[in-house]
Parts: sequence; C-alpha cells; structure tokens
Amino acid sequence: MEITEVRIFPKEGKDKKLKAYAAVTFDNAFVVRNIKVIEGGKGLFVAMPSRKLKEACPNCGYTNAVKSKFCNECGKVLPASIKARTQDFGQDETERQSDHRDIAHPITPEFRDYLQKKVLTAHQSDSSGTSSNGRTREFGSRYSGSNPDVPTIDRKDK
Repeated sequence: MEITEVRIFPKEGKDKKLKAYAAVTFDNAFVVRNIKVIEGGKGLFVAMPSRKLKEACPNCGYTNAVKSKFCNECGKVLPASIKARTQDFGQDETERQSDHRDIAHPITPEFRDYLQKKVLTAHQSDSSGTSSNGRTREFGSRYSGSNPDVPTIDRKDK
C-alpha cells in the first residue's frame, strides 16, 4: 500500500496542541481525512480521526455524550454505569480514559510508523515552506510490512 499524497491544513494560533489536520491518499484511490498533528510532551505525533461516543437516554431516547450526567433533551439524571456500554470497551468505567473512538486506524505498528513519518514529514515541509506544491506533498515509496499474513497490493493499471 502506497501513500500517494498528503495534504496539510495548518491550524492557526500559538500555544495550541493541535498543529494541523491532514488528508492522506492511499494508492490514488482512498482518502482518510481529519488526521490530526498534535504537539505532545515528547514532540509531534499523529492522531487518527475519531468520533465522540454517545449513548441514549433511557427516558427519552436522546443521544448524549458518554459520561454526561444529565440528558440534554429531557434533563433527567443519566445512569452512572451501564454494563452493556462498558463491556464494549473490555474495561470497567473507572479504567476507561476516552470518550472517543477511532473511525479509521492502522492495524500494525509498522504501518502506524510509516503513516506517522509521512504525515510529519509533510507537516514539517509545509511549516518550513519547502513543499514544492503548496500544501500538498506526494510520495512514491511503498509500505512493505514485515507481517507475511498481510498481502501487499500491486496495481497493474498504473
């Protein structure tokens, strides 16, 4: 699988952890948008697109953000712990850290490293003004994972 294009969309404002959004195109055929470039304690890293988890109010059925104490529609107190929703995460509610879930994400650590390297390279090029065509950065290298169970895709129509 080849990353054929990375588009960087810088976020304005100083002292913000979110530095940019990226859109990554794979094999000129599939795009993943809203990948975030974030400044962490150990430097820049890439966060995959995610959505906020929601759950229905048992009283009116309105969907509220997970961890809400009251329903935004009817105002009733929401149950503090529902076994069904926490089993989906494989942990109890006190251990769960996030109320977001990735929409798309790499399966292997090798592919995560490959994706992060390409996005951060494009971000640094965009930040330094060295990108050859504005906010778009094209790549030609292919990902060749070390896992023999994951097939590589060779497109014959190129």
